[in-house]
Amino acid sequence: MKTNSWFREKILLGQDFKDYIAGLLTPWNLIVGIILILGIYALGYRILFGFGPATNLTNEYPWGLWKTLNILAEIPLSAPGLAIGTAVYLFKVKDYKMFARPAVLASLLGYVFGVLTLIFDLGRYDRVLYPFVLFWGLESVLFLTAWHFFLYILICFVEWFPAFFEWVGAERARNLFAKLGVWATALGVIITGGHQAALGALFLIIPTKLHPLWYSSLLPVFFLVSAVFAGIAVFIVQATITYKVYRNQLVNFNYKEFHRRLLSLSKILVVVLVAYLLLKLLDLAHYNKWKYLFTPYGYWYLVELIGFVVIPIITLIIGIKAKWVKWVQLSAFWVILGLILNRFNVGLIAYRWYIPLSQKYWPTWMEVAFSLSMITWAIVVYKFIIKRMPILKH
Repeated sequence: MKTNSWFREKILLGQDFKDYIAGLLTPWNLIVGIILILGIYALGYRILFGFGPATNLTNEYPWGLWKTLNILAEIPLSAPGLAIGTAVYLFKVKDYKMFARPAVLASLLGYVFGVLTLIFDLGRYDRVLYPFVLFWGLESVLFLTAWHFFLYILICFVEWFPAFFEWVGAERARNLFAKLGVWATALGVIITGGHQAALGALFLIIPTKLHPLWYSSLLPVFFLVSAVFAGIAVFIVQATITYKVYRNQLVNFNYKEFHRRLLSLSKILVVVLVAYLLLKLLDLAHYNKWKYLFTPYGYWYLVELIGFVVIPIITLIIGIKAKWVKWVQLSAFWVILGLILNRFNVGLIAYRWYIPLSQKYWPTWMEVAFSLSMITWAIVVYKFIIKRMPILKH
């Protein structure tokens, strides 16, 4: 009876099993279910029949949608834990303490499901543990990235465990991992900075295949700095949605104070965006790339730089000065879209820019389905944990 009672209270939120299942039968959950089923089908098809029938990947395009969306874009978008965790655990910024656990949870799930996607994007996914057990390619950037992903996921678990052990009532374990949080965050700053930059370094080996406007020796720095502003932007959007949807979990919640903290975060976001913009302009000037701006790819580059970096900087400054929180939240969302666009430009659009459009890589429906399903799984698990564990209140 105790086990059943625990399961009912902790998992089913105090409902009977039938009532809980009936509550899941909503139009939105139906759409989610369809996405997940299609993703499972695509995964099964890829495992049984391989890359050839399931994807449009080739020797010319060995990296497609899965690596571009679920690694190059999703990993930097999973950096809110780094940004907020560093402020709270290392610099003791108490204003952001209420944001720490949601941020860490978002990072944990982003990395876990991003890596799960990566596993099945490997030709020999059954050998995914080789870099950790048998073969140590110390000279390889991919080896560095693999180990950093593995270590940072462990760090996120350490930072998340206090909430988990509070939930199950294990006070000693909770206190132990709460003490380890500072050390885990310190290591996480080093680890995350390393692999965010390493993702950019992966493209340094293709100077003739990546368009000159996107290719640069500063690619590791661009990827690192963009991951910082992406993490802050994601958290502004995530916090806005989470604290509105799960308002009932909060006691004495002060929206004015919440908005003040979001505005403070947005000031940091502006500073990092300006730093990124200056680095981009320095790159254009140092390598004398101005002539490329007056080409079709140059116009597209300006769309990315002006539309998703310069304009958000302006709108964020206006929103901060006028204290228009919604303006800041929309600007943060626009920054997220800009990060995704940049990763698609580097990973796919500007790659092999000299060939006709008809010869470009286009993903199959199964690639799209599997990518969307992994992102959907991350959202589903996030909602599941937020509803049950002490993430928003503790």
